[in-house]
Amino acid sequence: MRDPSATTLLEWYDAHARELPWRVGPSERKAGEVPDPYHVWLSEVMLQQTTVAAVRSYFLRFLDRWPDVGRLAEAEDAHVMAEWAGLGYYARARNLLKCARAIVQEHEGRFPEMREDLLRLPGIGPYTAAAISAIAFDRPEAVVDGNVERVMSRLFRVETPLPKAKPELVALATRLTPAARPGDYAQAVMDLGATICTPKSPACGICPWVRACSAYAAGRQQELPKRTARPARPVRYGIAYLARRADGAWLVQTRPESGLLGGMLGWPGTEWTTDPPEEAPPIQGEWWNPGVEVRHGFTHFQLRLSLRVAELQNDAQPDHGHFVAGLRREDLPSVMRKAMDVVASSMPGKVA
Repeated sequence: MRDPSATTLLEWYDAHARELPWRVGPSERKAGEVPDPYHVWLSEVMLQQTTVAAVRSYFLRFLDRWPDVGRLAEAEDAHVMAEWAGLGYYARARNLLKCARAIVQEHEGRFPEMREDLLRLPGIGPYTAAAISAIAFDRPEAVVDGNVERVMSRLFRVETPLPKAKPELVALATRLTPAARPGDYAQAVMDLGATICTPKSPACGICPWVRACSAYAAGRQQELPKRTARPARPVRYGIAYLARRADGAWLVQTRPESGLLGGMLGWPGTEWTTDPPEEAPPIQGEWWNPGVEVRHGFTHFQLRLSLRVAELQNDAQPDHGHFVAGLRREDLPSVMRKAMDVVASSMPGKVA
């Protein structure tokens, strides 16, 4: 079969491009508007391991608070981490700040255009560098995310399972990337994977590339891409201590910069270990167990978190951590939010 036509896909994209708050669509491009590299970079970092639906509100809040890379570079770490809370993969937020400051200090506040130069910035890997170079600067770089991997796997009926197939899929994507409108083309392939060539029940009947698709021709589109079975994630255990003073302030601690949830606010607690840990309350008090366990999945393990709750006097002095008045649920990462929700719903009279 012949290679899929970039022209065919771009015609489809011109008619069906998704409207996204960080995107300059085909009609805007034709009117002379160009993508803002800051918007492209910010959205691509946020979209790593996260859905478009989840990112929209975060992107708009960030843009409202820090409208350009210079403003973001001046932001306090704690403020950025608080706005990031709930998006997960918190090393991204720390690298976001490092990258913004590097762009201001080393590049006079301007994003480099070339993929090789972008790769030298903190937190920017091959995918993000290619995305910024292609989408923001119209460089002919192959932008390969999970959607593009799926499209390439089906178009060329790649039988090698992921992740081993990644180099082959990148090579195929590179071969198809056109010199004309490479930024729009990159977004078109991603849109195709997100809206038509979906993981389950792809809408092949309305796909602009259906006649060039080897998997469709063989009736194999539902089977691809293949994936190597992942081993079961191990389980770790921990205890989180939720304490509130009589004046309503909650006892929290800022987690170490390195490691999971680095730099985020969280509940004092034990280490997360392979065996259930011993009690280690951050302050003496009448701790009680709501009897509900929080479960949360991280990339490499499943966490089972037991909870302890206490009410404290206003003069309470914890061994570690600090009290925060007016703590918002939104100030916490997802697993800590889950703990707060469990306590609030299981014993509302104790914490309301």
